[in-house]
Amino acid sequence: MPDRLDMQSPDLVKDNIEKLAALFPNCLTEGPDGKAIDFDLLRQELSHQVVEGTKERYRLEWPGKKEAIVTANIPTTKTLRPVREDSVDFDTTENLYIEGDNLEVLKLLQESYLGKIKMIYIDPPYNTGNDFVYKDNFSKDSEEELLDSGQKDEYNQRLVPNPESSGRYHSDWLSMMYPRLKLARNLLTDDGVIFISIDDNEGHNLRKVCEDIFGISNFQTEIIWQKRYTRSNNTVDFTTVVESIVVFSKSENFIVNLLSRTQDADDRYTNPDNDPRGPWKGASFLNPATPAQRPNLCYPIQNPFTKKITNPTTNAWRRRKEEYERLLEENKLYWGKDKMSEIPSIKMFLSEARGLTPTNFWDHIYAGNTDNGTKELEGLFQKKLFDYPKPSLLIKRILEHSTENDCLVLDFFSGSATTAQAVLDLNAEDGGKRKYILVQVPEKTNENSEAYKYGYKNICEIGKERIRRAAKKIKEEKLAKAQQDGLFADYQDTQDYGFRVYRLDSSNMQDVYYSPKELQQGTLDLFADHIKPDRTADDLLAQVMLDWGLPLSLKIEQEQVSGKQVFKVAGNSLVACFDKGIDESFAKEIAEHKPMRIVFKDASFRNDTAKENVKQLLKQLSPETEMKVI
Repeated sequence: MPDRLDMQSPDLVKDNIEKLAALFPNCLTEGPDGKAIDFDLLRQELSHQVVEGTKERYRLEWPGKKEAIVTANIPTTKTLRPVREDSVDFDTTENLYIEGDNLEVLKLLQESYLGKIKMIYIDPPYNTGNDFVYKDNFSKDSEEELLDSGQKDEYNQRLVPNPESSGRYHSDWLSMMYPRLKLARNLLTDDGVIFISIDDNEGHNLRKVCEDIFGISNFQTEIIWQKRYTRSNNTVDFTTVVESIVVFSKSENFIVNLLSRTQDADDRYTNPDNDPRGPWKGASFLNPATPAQRPNLCYPIQNPFTKKITNPTTNAWRRRKEEYERLLEENKLYWGKDKMSEIPSIKMFLSEARGLTPTNFWDHIYAGNTDNGTKELEGLFQKKLFDYPKPSLLIKRILEHSTENDCLVLDFFSGSATTAQAVLDLNAEDGGKRKYILVQVPEKTNENSEAYKYGYKNICEIGKERIRRAAKKIKEEKLAKAQQDGLFADYQDTQDYGFRVYRLDSSNMQDVYYSPKELQQGTLDLFADHIKPDRTADDLLAQVMLDWGLPLSLKIEQEQVSGKQVFKVAGNSLVACFDKGIDESFAKEIAEHKPMRIVFKDASFRNDTAKENVKQLLKQLSPETEMKVI
């Protein structure tokens, strides 16, 4: 039976609600007539100020939620500065390691990586009282903020403990997570997905806040991961042997990757009637729903052998009448060994079987456990530097179920960089070209810890060294296997083992926001060049790429043109020169490269006339080139 026509004009209100829900899923709520828009939250999304509202509704609330929304929407003036000395294959690698507060970093990535991340995995603070959470306070100047947080150091950290005795124990954690998840959603591809590790302390709140941000309909599953397989006698109540991984997609377009079929699964297919199409297994023709619930699936069926007619009684049928008739004609219904059954089974042939769907319980055999993670890290460093790291096998399973061979992965609570090792391992196994972006605040290691004793003063130093060592190990193992297999003569390893390091810092530009009465003759010289004196050409290039919305992973080349240093990003996608003395002769030579975009420092020109002459010459010789100055 075809679906009925609505026989009415379109419901424009309903259509508008759906459109707004797609743009602002957190503003979708429930009203007396079904889906509705929370106008207070919508107003908040369109304002940089806190919007008050008192209307009761179904949603997760906590003290500070509106401030958290404002926090996500406030722009940042910070930038990312490249650290070549810590990087590996800086100019050619497509992997990124970013040191700094992940909220600020996520804001900086909004243009360059909008809708480009296929999978996000994070392992945020679990809020056990001993974990550190971010105290995001943008209403104070940086000096006051540092004093307030008790973290006045060279990294401008804002990490504070969150003990259970705090009156805002859950609220502070939610306020920390909300803006980060909100910004992360923007970065996901339309078929992208986020996996979040969590324990029982905030698991219930995490799911609700994700429903708020991603939409209830985009909840995929909650995976139960067996993090240990032995009981502990150190607890007085229950031994915790599992953790959760909450999974939300960006939209309904996410499709989970299936598992390869196993022999055990294939053995369930037989061929009792010697069907020439091969082995099959039966699927029930009965629907769990009752006839009253699914009247469109109720009709009489007839056994073609006994001619007996059967009507649905306690259950409706699983297929529509048209599908039943097609299955009957194609001999895809099985009426029992003696052909006397009143209700048939549907033949599902092995030759048409797809892969296996993953379950939401991952035991330690399938996805590793914390002991594996600890031994894995100790194997690389020959010492214990990190407590309870996730095993790379767990992240590999996530990658296998959610990514293709060539996509981008983000982890903005990267810890010991397990995600990077998992990406390297999986790429080595299947020849993939997955790229990663890791973000980690340079949280100081305890002065009494093994890590500090061996020279690792913060977590970022551990993470970067782990990637170097894991890459070296994988590279050596691949080479040894090629030699063992007799393939050494033709062996070429094209895997990307490198990573570019960037560090969050204040803007490269001078602070020129002085009122007229504060300007003195001595300060006017500051404005001869808008760039801070300690900033390099590499620093400027990174900020230009971010401002122009270009991925930081694009290939960078350097060459000399008319005696000046020129950066070429992704061929002729962007050309940058920050040397002084830019003139018409330089413009003529660089125009031959036909760059799509070109950028100079304002101070690179002798005067405004010289700048205008270069601009007009480029427009004449390379009309497609867009020129900007900083």
